[in-house]
Amino acid sequence: MKLKLTFIAALSPLFVSCVSLHRHTQTDITVAEDGSGQFKSVQAAIMSVPSGSVTNPVIIHIKPGTYHELIYIQREKSYFKLVGENATNTILTFGLYAGMTNLDGKPLGTFKTPSTTIDADNFTAENLTLANSAGPVGQALALRVDGDHAIFRNCRFLGWQDTILLNRGHQYLENCYIEGHVDFIFGAATAWFEKCHIHCLGTGYITAASTPQGQVYGFIFSNCRIDGKPGVQTYLGRPWRLYANTVYLNCEMSEVVRPAGWFDWNKPQAHQTARYEEFNSTGPGGSPKARVGWSKQLTRSEAGRITVGKVFGAPVD
Repeated sequence: MKLKLTFIAALSPLFVSCVSLHRHTQTDITVAEDGSGQFKSVQAAIMSVPSGSVTNPVIIHIKPGTYHELIYIQREKSYFKLVGENATNTILTFGLYAGMTNLDGKPLGTFKTPSTTIDADNFTAENLTLANSAGPVGQALALRVDGDHAIFRNCRFLGWQDTILLNRGHQYLENCYIEGHVDFIFGAATAWFEKCHIHCLGTGYITAASTPQGQVYGFIFSNCRIDGKPGVQTYLGRPWRLYANTVYLNCEMSEVVRPAGWFDWNKPQAHQTARYEEFNSTGPGGSPKARVGWSKQLTRSEAGRITVGKVFGAPVD
């Protein structure tokens, strides 16, 4: 019960106002490259406050600029919110990639490359670009999320291979732009993408879910748009782990989406375990006629049962 109440409180300010008798305070901090804020560095602003809470969230306002720094929201820093003025001119970026060597001369590896890492619960980002500037050099993450209940609105995620890792927990992305080439949305989280723009930079795969066995939901794309560079061909997903679950609901798909839709990563056993589903895909890449036989076209009734409230147990606000 405690976990459920925490989740509802995190997603619904209305619920919070009902269980408290007055409006809570918040901690406001401003970051500006030109020195007009309290800090010039986003990470310095993050480190200036030990933690936030549902009664006193930490709001970090980021002025336009390109901030070349690694961003890390530690586990104890719950209820932090990063807010830019506009995603096109407020950019958090770094350029680590898997093939780089560490101090011991060994490859850095995929999971140590994120430009932004979120370990805390109840995190929010709005009007920001989160980027990895390494380019086409292999795995290079713009974002890694290990905390629970992260919300991203009006954000851009720029990368090439493995752009965003939603590693665990429940995450919600709305009106976001996500670009990449290979497996650029991956991980084991339950994540809802609402009205997002998915842009394919090269021939490859959009998703690589690693949904654990027994987890009801993986990645859900609702009312999203998929397109890409001319000549690109992409699959909607391939199973990083055998029980991968990815669903597209009412999504517009350009000709970049391959007619087959899905690829098994040369894992034939995934035909029985992976759950790849669509409802009402439209556009040149949305035709169900040539989809692989081990994917599923949902009925209207089945699709109607997949809602934000059902997936998260509460509305997102």
